[in-house]
Amino acid sequence: MSEVITDATFHETTDKGLVLIDFWATWCGPCRMQAPILDQLAEDYDEDEFRIVKMDVDENPETPRSFGIMSIPTLLLKKDGEVVEKVIGVHTKPQLKELIDKHLG
Repeated sequence: MSEVITDATFHETTDKGLVLIDFWATWCGPCRMQAPILDQLAEDYDEDEFRIVKMDVDENPETPRSFGIMSIPTLLLKKDGEVVEKVIGVHTKPQLKELIDKHLG
């Protein structure tokens, strides 16, 4: 299960290591389609090398606004605090695995 983060915990939680941030909302159909894919993906990695966190854009508008996020789901991949990838829309597990593996190590 992905860790839920807020505007207040965003930087502290995502500034070290490789972290995928899922920007989503409860009313978003595609977001609900993406969620189980992310849960499966999280099982494939050791938490020390890669983590997935989720942020509800309705409850936390500040962070998505600071990254110019206009559509959800949007996934940001950060490595040691720097955004290295940004993808919009639903993605398959193999697509996301390829994206992540490119930045591991």
